[in-house]
Amino acid sequence: MNRFSFSLLIIMMITLGLKAQNKQDMEKRIDEILSQLTLEEKVAMCHAQSKFSSPGVPRLGIPEIWMSDGPHGVRGEINWDNWGYAGWTNDSITAFPALTCLAATFNPALSYAYGVAIGEEARYRKKDILLGPGVNIYRTPLNGRNFEYMGEDPLLASEMVVPYIKGVQRNGVAACVKHYALNNQEHWRGHIDVHVSDRALHEIYLPAFKAAVKEGGVWAIMGAYNQFRGQHTTHHKMLIKDVLKGDWGFDGVVVSDWGSAHDTKEAALYGLDIEMGSWTNGLTSSIDLAYDNYYLAKPFLKMLKNNEIKTSMLDDKVRRILRLMLRTNMASSRSFGCANNQEHAQVARNVARDGIVLLKNENDFFPLDSNKKMRIAVIGENATRSLTVGGGSSELKAKYEISPLEGIKKRFANATILYSMGYASGPSAYGKEIPSKLDADSLVQAAVEVAEKADLVLYVGGLNKNHHQDCEGDDRKHFELPFGQNELIAKLLKVNANLGVVLVSGNAVAMPWLADCKALIQSWYNGSEAGNALADIIAGDVSPSGKLPYSYPVQLSDNAAHHFGMLSYPGDSIKQVYKEDILVGYRWHDTKKIKPLFAFGYGLSYTKFDILDIRADKKNYSPDDVIRVMCRTKNKGEVDGAEVIQVYVGKHKSKVDRAVKELKGFKKVYLKTSQEKNVQIDIPVSKLAYYDESISDWKLEKGSYLLYVGNSSDHIVYKQKITID
Repeated sequence: MNRFSFSLLIIMMITLGLKAQNKQDMEKRIDEILSQLTLEEKVAMCHAQSKFSSPGVPRLGIPEIWMSDGPHGVRGEINWDNWGYAGWTNDSITAFPALTCLAATFNPALSYAYGVAIGEEARYRKKDILLGPGVNIYRTPLNGRNFEYMGEDPLLASEMVVPYIKGVQRNGVAACVKHYALNNQEHWRGHIDVHVSDRALHEIYLPAFKAAVKEGGVWAIMGAYNQFRGQHTTHHKMLIKDVLKGDWGFDGVVVSDWGSAHDTKEAALYGLDIEMGSWTNGLTSSIDLAYDNYYLAKPFLKMLKNNEIKTSMLDDKVRRILRLMLRTNMASSRSFGCANNQEHAQVARNVARDGIVLLKNENDFFPLDSNKKMRIAVIGENATRSLTVGGGSSELKAKYEISPLEGIKKRFANATILYSMGYASGPSAYGKEIPSKLDADSLVQAAVEVAEKADLVLYVGGLNKNHHQDCEGDDRKHFELPFGQNELIAKLLKVNANLGVVLVSGNAVAMPWLADCKALIQSWYNGSEAGNALADIIAGDVSPSGKLPYSYPVQLSDNAAHHFGMLSYPGDSIKQVYKEDILVGYRWHDTKKIKPLFAFGYGLSYTKFDILDIRADKKNYSPDDVIRVMCRTKNKGEVDGAEVIQVYVGKHKSKVDRAVKELKGFKKVYLKTSQEKNVQIDIPVSKLAYYDESISDWKLEKGSYLLYVGNSSDHIVYKQKITID
């Protein structure tokens, strides 16, 4: 061993020793506090005292825990006992891009920067728990809450969630990963009973949560509304007691979603630690200041006093809550946080422009020449509509929001910008649709007249955060663009064929006009810097490098969840069966040979890349090995850009049903013009295991595997057979 290696070993040993000592000190402190608490004080700590706080113990100096909705900004202050906003003047924040955009960056380093920035804003607002990020799997494009999640692939979600958590928690604020588990639709979310195989559960729906715990060290997990095999997931024996707190060793707190607790005994026995939102959120009944009536309040206390529940169950909950406090609001060293600074704005802008996906670019329609004097028609409500408000619990009170129209006007100062609304969706209202009072025919006619006068048209439409759109509380009603947009686009194309589309959404949509438009950009709910980031892409200041985090089916029946009929989605109102099993997203398209409209991992650039000299470090591996995939990537175009190298693996002649291939590694590479870089992607052989239901554990199948290397799930440029001995 050389001197450097020896020094590094000593440093690692000291670090591990300090961590162990700190953990021992923390547990000792928890024991000391626990011994001083009364039964009533312990129970009080297990349930809310207001909409977003749980009580402390004033006589011992134990503070309250304050929470705030996320996951892409700190929500404005809510009233103590109802959902109205408190009317503060100092609770505006930076709105960061929604998590679909973050996933589309395929950039874990940006995820960490995002986490740090949002954690700083939460800390500045004196929050102890940030209710995010979300990692539920994109199963259907109708799910109203997909925009809050990280796409259809468990590896991508896992790789992106871990740095987010670490970034948030470095500020002494707990990330709270949600919604555990199988909350993959909003329709009937409060009661639908999901049935899915153990294999699909462990291979598709749990990996991101597991990574959050095992690799991210997350301090809080939020339960979900739905049931799984007849039991509500917020207090579920298998999911929480056996898997989360048992197999994974989670030492943090489980927080209910607001109103997702349903039973005192189950909550006590099966792992719920802090109950929030019951009785007063409209999901059950509604009475004022009902907190003492919660399942983990007086009913819990009564069962404890009657010896129906062991006090050890209560002590475990309080121990976890105290551990959370010693990591957050009782930590000896904790930053002050900051908000609305230029650094946070830059993070928001970087994430937005790194996540915007270029899907079509006929004859190099984009980028537009910002020096050219031309008439640009910007048409579509989403060009001006605020998209930080609405959407349910993730709505934000942004300090500012640059709209697409503002960003385009600012960047294209030499052009004449003509704007027409084109369609109207009506105001945002949680749980109901409010039609617009504007005349739809007049809006269409005005837009057509504007398009006729322009050299080119930028159509900025898509979905929004209204009910039955990208919004909590229910799902989309159909796959089509709403509010007559398909018909509007068709009419615009008749008078001006030089038209590019910018879709703002968190979901895939049908595109009957795709063949006729010149270009297509998939944008997202990109927060405060949305317009600036979009203008950066349109003007070519930044070459697009986002990749789709989910597959775009040609038609809804091409999606696996919808292929099997109503029992698969949305269920029969009582029960739902995930009949596609492990074949979610691109796994389904690949295996069933159903061509997607746009594939997972797909995204164009303004430059061109070569992926050269691709190879694995060897051909034969043992179970403890790491597969090292190497290549050389070259930017052979005329502008700087970034490419995402994606490595998929498939089992050749497997003994069990498998997808053709699964994403097992990726790396985003930034290259200047004519620059080339060596790329290395390491994949532990253990990651090739499947979940064997016969032994309730992971099993590595020996034999031949195929490595697939490319830049999307349907664009593979290299294959190599390897063997696991």
